[in-house]
Amino acid sequence: MGHCTTSKFIPLNIAILTLSDTRDLSRDTSGQFLADAVVDAGHRLLDRQLCKDDKYQIRAQLSQWIAADDIQVIITTGGTGFTERDNTPEAVRPLFDRDIDGFGELFRHITYNELGTSTVQSRALGGFANKTAIFCLPGSTGACRTGWNQIIKQQLDATHRPCNFVMHLKKVATDE
Repeated sequence: MGHCTTSKFIPLNIAILTLSDTRDLSRDTSGQFLADAVVDAGHRLLDRQLCKDDKYQIRAQLSQWIAADDIQVIITTGGTGFTERDNTPEAVRPLFDRDIDGFGELFRHITYNELGTSTVQSRALGGFANKTAIFCLPGSTGACRTGWNQIIKQQLDATHRPCNFVMHLKKVATDE
């Protein structure tokens, strides 16, 4: 599977979406963690938004980014639980051209040691739409840290072996 990697790191264009009825940007610790982590890893944070837990508002924002020529990755935080207002999987899944089944499975596997069987209440998910990778994480900062550090960061690194998602993303025209 060596054909999935390159010898040099490729900065990607990433957008962050926090899904919450109660947070604003000043209290969005999860979105702030992801924004900082993206930049610290050498990627470009192209946009960061906050959206209410409304299925149609979520789809509208994601669809705009999916259609954009310059957004390669979207990471969402929030709305993956089981309360009535947790709509992320229902909002996002219909937009996917292809599911990344292993993302949610691996996320729950990793968090099992910390949460035990309560990890089944996480509906973290991932998929591709228009060659844009989309990862949906729970709203807690700890969950975002786990998802980024233990899965997403490596899969967005073109040098990660034996393979990563970079070759599957839309190409972005650059001046370089």
